[in-house]
Amino acid sequence: MAELEKEDIILKNKIADRIQSLRLETGLSQSEFAQKHDIDRQIINRWESKTNKRGITIYTINKFCKMIGISLKDFFNF
Repeated sequence: MAELEKEDIILKNKIADRIQSLRLETGLSQSEFAQKHDIDRQIINRWESKTNKRGITIYTINKFCKMIGISLKDFFNF
């Protein structure tokens, strides 16, 4: 897998921060959020991770948005 460019890393980190921020707005910990949405806590951790080199797909971001009841447009409006 090719190394991410600096701009890509910045975007990946902003997305991770946005997911964490929106999750925190729900008032739930990673474990509580995972349990509520019937997913593994490690998945949430991976979505919020800045060290994960894989990043996150737009499909996963859309899934997260549906979980918290916002649109993709709202997600990227940061």
